[in-house]
Amino acid sequence: MSNFIKTVPGEFGVVTVSIDRPEALNALNRSVLFELKLELERLAQDQTVRVIVLRGSGEKAFVAGADIKEMQEMTRGQAIEFSRLGHSVATLLESIQKVTIAAVQGYALGGGMELALSCDFILASEKAQFGLPEVTLGVIPGFGGTIRLSRAVGLNRAKELIFTGERISAESALRLGLVSKVYPQEGFFDEVMKRARLIALNSLGAAISAKNLLNEFSESSGTNQKIDAETHQFGSLFGVTDQKEGMAAFVEKRPARFKGL
Repeated sequence: MSNFIKTVPGEFGVVTVSIDRPEALNALNRSVLFELKLELERLAQDQTVRVIVLRGSGEKAFVAGADIKEMQEMTRGQAIEFSRLGHSVATLLESIQKVTIAAVQGYALGGGMELALSCDFILASEKAQFGLPEVTLGVIPGFGGTIRLSRAVGLNRAKELIFTGERISAESALRLGLVSKVYPQEGFFDEVMKRARLIALNSLGAAISAKNLLNEFSESSGTNQKIDAETHQFGSLFGVTDQKEGMAAFVEKRPARFKGL
C-alpha cells in the first residue's frame, strides 16, 4: 500500500493521482518519486484508464518542490541518482499512453513545476503559483525544467524565470502559455474533472496518436543527451560551497550568502 500516492478512479476512465504529503506541502523526496513512478507504471498497463489527473493533497500546494532537507546532504553521486529518478517520473508523465493533466492549486515550485510541465497540459486555480527557484539554493532544475520550460514559454523567458528564480501567478502563467486555463479556487477540481471527462469521451487511440506526434514534433534531436547533461550539471553542483550555503539558508529560514562565481 502506497504511503504518499493515492489513486482514485472516476467516471469514463478518468483517474486522479494525488501526491499525499500535505505536512511538507507535498515535497518530493526519493520515496515519493519512487512510489509515483511505480503507480504510473501500473496505470500504464491498465486498459481501463484513459486520462490521469495529477494533483497534490490539500489546497496549499500541488508540489512545493523537492525535499530540501533530504537534498541538503546529498553527495554528487546521490544527487545524480536523484535527478535520474525525477527524470524517469517526468518522462513517464510525458510519454505514457494516456492523457495526463496537471491540476495545480497553490505552489508548483521546483520539482513540482517540472512534474506539471511533463503532463500534457496544466489547469490552474486562480491561487496557483509557479516557479523554478533552484538558483536560490545554489543548484539548477534537475527533473527536466531546463528543457521543458523553454519549450513552453520560449528560450529567453525560460532563462529569465530560471535565472531569477521568481514565482509567477496563475494569470501570468496563462499569458505566457504555461497553463491552458485558470479556474476559480472554489469548484476548481469540478472544472478539472469536466475537462478530463470531455477528453475521456473521445477516442483514446486518436488522442494518443496525436500526443505521440506532438511530442515528436516538439523535440529537437538529442533530447536524451539534454536530459543526461542536465542530470550531470545538477549533480556537479552538489558539494560546492554555494549549494551547501543555499540549502542551509533555506532550512534555517535566512537569506543565503553566496560566494561562488
